[in-house]
Amino acid sequence: MIDKKALEEKIIEQIKTVYDPEIPADIYEIGLIYEINIADDGKVDIIMTLTTPMCPVADSLPMEVQEKVMMVEKVTDVDLQVVFDPPWNKEMMSEEARFALDML
Repeated sequence: MIDKKALEEKIIEQIKTVYDPEIPADIYEIGLIYEINIADDGKVDIIMTLTTPMCPVADSLPMEVQEKVMMVEKVTDVDLQVVFDPPWNKEMMSEEARFALDML
C-alpha cells in the first residue's frame, strides 16, 4: 500500500526544483500546479498551467515536470495535462513566491 500523503510530499519536493525561466521562483510556489492525484498503483495525474499560452517554455516545462516526478520512488507513471482554465494569475502565487519577487 502506498502512503499517498508521503508520496505527494516527495512529488511536490521534486516539482519545486523546476523553475519558470521568466519568474525567479519554482513553479509550485508560483501556482502553476493545480492538482496532483495519486492512484493506488503509483500512477500520478498532474494538472498544471503556464503563465500564458504563449509561454516560451510551453513545450519543455511540462516535460521537465513529468521527468522530475518520474524520478520519485514509487511513482509508476505520470499523466500530465496542461490547462488554461482557470487562467493563471498572480493571486495564485504563494506568500513565499510573492516575498521572493518583492510583491507583498
